[in-house]
Amino acid sequence: MVERAERKEKGGFGETVKVIVQALLLALVIRTFLFQPFSIPSGSMMPTLLVGDYLFVTKWSYGFSRYSLPLSPNLFEGRVLASDPELGDVVVFRKPNEPEVDYIKRLVGMPGDTVQMRDGVLYLNGQAVPKEPVESFAGGDGNTVAQYRETLPNGVSYLTLDITPASAGDNTREFVVPEGHYFMMGDNRDNSADSRFDVGYVPFENFVGKAQVIFFSIDNNYSPLEVWQWPTSLRPSRILSWLG
Repeated sequence: MVERAERKEKGGFGETVKVIVQALLLALVIRTFLFQPFSIPSGSMMPTLLVGDYLFVTKWSYGFSRYSLPLSPNLFEGRVLASDPELGDVVVFRKPNEPEVDYIKRLVGMPGDTVQMRDGVLYLNGQAVPKEPVESFAGGDGNTVAQYRETLPNGVSYLTLDITPASAGDNTREFVVPEGHYFMMGDNRDNSADSRFDVGYVPFENFVGKAQVIFFSIDNNYSPLEVWQWPTSLRPSRILSWLG
């Protein structure tokens, strides 16, 4: 009887380990090929994305590169099963000069495009992108910020913020986007490190995925695990907000 009990105990432990390993492998497959969660740590994509937003990124949207894999092993170059991004996509990518760092910005320039900011207006290929003022954005500190709706040539429309007139990023040189690269900008135009500055042109290989949906949102830098803060800090109106 004792021997049978020991065998049963060993078998139960083995089954537990097997289930855990299978669950980890399944999670790895999902994270690599399907969905990856990201949190928003800064205000560079306000008002589209707020600090404390948690979102899912679809990994298959642009195909797969080494940056799709955990630890980004240098197993191959370029992309497998690649699909072209579209103007206006909100993209998670690896910063070209710091490939261990994830960034999230909006794609505003395709390969071969010319991109320039003039007096706070985005110009693509010499044409001004329509920019219409809308109701001011109310920040968490009680201050309001000028808010505008931009509409790209393909019809993608989104909101941007203009905190300061004539800021460093409001007037730039004309950028010519190289082949195989893309031009990225934050929707919070005066508070975004993007392709106008040290990010530069982003190679297609550096794309991680397309931001699709906000699945959780909490204010005041609280963790989602701090459930006791939910009654006062949860932002339910943002949950299940689609970005695409």
